[in-house]
Amino acid sequence: MASGVLQIVGLVVGGIGLAGTFAVTGMPQWRVTAFIENNIIVFETIWEGLWMHCISQANIRMQCKVYDSLLALSPDLQASRGLMCSASALSCLAFMVAVMGMKCTQCTGNNKQIKGHILLAAGILFILSGIVVFIPVCWVANIIIRDFYNPVVNVAQKRELGEALYIGWVSAFCLIARGAIFCCFCRCNEKTRNYRFSAPSHHTSYKTHHMQRKTESSYSKSQYV
Repeated sequence: MASGVLQIVGLVVGGIGLAGTFAVTGMPQWRVTAFIENNIIVFETIWEGLWMHCISQANIRMQCKVYDSLLALSPDLQASRGLMCSASALSCLAFMVAVMGMKCTQCTGNNKQIKGHILLAAGILFILSGIVVFIPVCWVANIIIRDFYNPVVNVAQKRELGEALYIGWVSAFCLIARGAIFCCFCRCNEKTRNYRFSAPSHHTSYKTHHMQRKTESSYSKSQYV
């Protein structure tokens, strides 16, 4: 019962990470306009994402435009687009594999050993997808912070961390935590199964001891005769 609840909780956490990964991939709020020094234009906000950039005017009107070419992006956003697409595919695959290995599903029958291996594979995929999400989010955040404190960079070109980066960190944590739960769960089940196979039962040991005493008693009687 406890293992089934743990699997369901882990699947919910993985679902949150999966949804967050898809959201971060499509959100334009990776880079946000920084209001510093003479760049205080409070009625206009610029968002820069992986697929488009948007201009919001006084929170009333918003205009978004898809990038004309991949080469129009900076190198970090180009790499982040590819990594986030890979992370979305990995997390989706990990979620489907995890559903196949759940205790309440019958896709692979009732063989616990096979389901354990499936859950272990799903856990590894979840951890990999979390790492792949973590890399572009930290990369873009590092460049934003570096340029923000760089006096050579023009004030109008400086940006702040957008909401997508924060959601990306949370999603990466959920995916890695989900993978760790699956791997630990499979490891504990493997240890329990090995212990059950290696530990002899009390009835078996008692029966063996009784047969040994009976053999010794018969042998002694034959010697006496």
